Amino acid sequence: MKNKKILIVIGGGISAYKALDLIRLLKRNDCEIKTVLTKSGKEFVTPLSLTSLTNSKPFENIFDVNSESEIDHISLSRWADLILVIPTTANFMSKLSLGKAEDLATTMILASNKNIFLVPAMNVRMWLHPATQKNYQILSDYGYEFIGPTNGEMACGEYGQGKMSSPRQIFSEIKKYFLNKDILKNKKLKALVTTGPTREYVDPVRFISNESSGKQGYEIAKALSRIGVNTTLVSGPTSLSKLKDVKTINVLTAKEMFETTKKLLPVDIAICAAAVSDFRINSPSKSKIKKDNFKSFKLLKNIDILEYISKNNRQRPQIVVGFAAETENLLKNSENKLKKKQCDILVANNVSEKNVGFNSDYNKVIILEKNGSITKIKKNKKSFIANKIINKIINKLTKNKNVN
Repeated sequence: MKNKKILIVIGGGISAYKALDLIRLLKRNDCEIKTVLTKSGKEFVTPLSLTSLTNSKPFENIFDVNSESEIDHISLSRWADLILVIPTTANFMSKLSLGKAEDLATTMILASNKNIFLVPAMNVRMWLHPATQKNYQILSDYGYEFIGPTNGEMACGEYGQGKMSSPRQIFSEIKKYFLNKDILKNKKLKALVTTGPTREYVDPVRFISNESSGKQGYEIAKALSRIGVNTTLVSGPTSLSKLKDVKTINVLTAKEMFETTKKLLPVDIAICAAAVSDFRINSPSKSKIKKDNFKSFKLLKNIDILEYISKNNRQRPQIVVGFAAETENLLKNSENKLKKKQCDILVANNVSEKNVGFNSDYNKVIILEKNGSITKIKKNKKSFIANKIINKIINKLTKNKNVN
């Protein structure tokens, strides 16, 4: 963590004093620290204590920032490699979820282009309140990272979730973040994502397809691109807008998706989120079939793109992620698919449930891993789920010593 620049926002709350211990840990590991002391944070931590630890006077308001020759609230956020808010109160979470810019801390965060870590600390009832949980989901969807809270005894004497993570736990998460980022930065990783439905034409105007909107795959491609992975999205027909910084190749049929995918190999990461049609028409008619002339048509199996990629020993990506859309026996069927397809991660969801999955901004999934790990994610935005999947991939990549 040598020479990492960390900007720490000190929030209000009795846990604020723990920020001093965290600063000591970071300084011992050669980090450069600047601090923003909020009005409520000043009730618990003094400017003098922060100055003595960081060798830099804390910024307390916009005028403090503008008084420095080359620093304003924009350049202050650009200076940092990472921004940390400790402690993050329920009130501060509410402000961020609304996009408020009413003081230096909220203005600087809103203007930031860096990763922002929030360290919640509050009473258990405040943390579990539906309003706080809604704000937590909103902020997660915006891309804020959370460290904690943990279970424990609070200053008020109650016990439960809401206790702030210890300085050592926070330090450990920051260290892991920089380790993962440095590894990804030094590796020119390439990713392939398939998404959306495919169409298998009966004649020029009729086709077999499914309800996939492509939204989950688009969110995954967006999340990969955001962390610096060179990402190509192979998309079946959707109504979604083209993503910035993501090369998108549009296809119609399963055969086109397979041929396009095959040409893009080798890649480091392959995520098969598309709902590819299992069958195609043997001999589609070149002209529209009249109702009176229709008899029957023969179906043929399409090639399994996920299985082809995962079992391609010569060009197999380091990480292969598959998706399973089921209507019953979700866990059992998904475990069988994970073994059969030989992928590293399988994301499964029950498409028969209303308001999640197909044609929704929300999903509810189970993430299965080859090592036996199972993670259940309750109903949440597809962008949130995309970030969870990407975190799983990053963890696997950083443990893989063979990344080139």
